[in-house]
Amino acid sequence: MTALINVVGAAVVDSLEAPGRLLVARRTAPPQFAGMWEFPGGKVESGEAPEAALHRELTEELGIQVKLGRELESGKPDGWTLNERASMRVWFAEVTAGDPLPLEDHDQLQWVSLADPEEALGLAWIPADLPIVRALLQRVSMPAEGVRPV
Repeated sequence: MTALINVVGAAVVDSLEAPGRLLVARRTAPPQFAGMWEFPGGKVESGEAPEAALHRELTEELGIQVKLGRELESGKPDGWTLNERASMRVWFAEVTAGDPLPLEDHDQLQWVSLADPEEALGLAWIPADLPIVRALLQRVSMPAEGVRPV
């Protein structure tokens, strides 16, 4: 049996304390996902902690440093199922340094309003990310829960 590929993603918001906007990234590859939107992030390398992988990926892909907030729980120990070979853990994050730019794997970044769920849901998401987007929108609509760091 092949080992599960561990992937990390960031729900980059304008504020962990009071999130109003979400940064989304449009993929350039592979061909079946080119032009679709996703959470920035990538694979966890061997021996790398998931949180460290997320910091590395955000620096490589967007040129930013972030403060991580809470993880967006999936209810499964391995995180959100992407396909039969991969799962993804997603954390809320706030930019602490740098201006997000599509440096690698993306051709466009866009801030979408969390106050208008249809703006986020109206994008052509990679199919595996869509349930995560729905869960995120539900989470930020519950102010008592918040997305602050634990």
